[in-house]
Amino acid sequence: MSARERNKGAAFEREVCRLLSEHFGEPVCRCLDQSRDGGADIHVRGWSIEAKRRARVAGLYDWLAQAGDGAADFETPVVVLRADRKPALVVMALDDWLDAMGGTHR
Repeated sequence: MSARERNKGAAFEREVCRLLSEHFGEPVCRCLDQSRDGGADIHVRGWSIEAKRRARVAGLYDWLAQAGDGAADFETPVVVLRADRKPALVVMALDDWLDAMGGTHR
């Protein structure tokens, strides 16, 4: 991994920590030893978060838009996906997840 890629990833981790800190009203920090020891980038309130920033995430945004197009006003769009022989995953907008988690503002 190049220095540019590491910097891009670290900047996104800091961005996510800032958003979570603002939302929950408590400090949320990156796990700085995760690249050496393995594990998640961020831990908060019983959640283990791996932050990924990529130029392309094939299909996910289109699928989430499709879920949103079909959602009633009171429904939150999510995508449930699964690769062959892998467990299913849930994908949703970060703002929607923060709303579902509750917090000190918004």
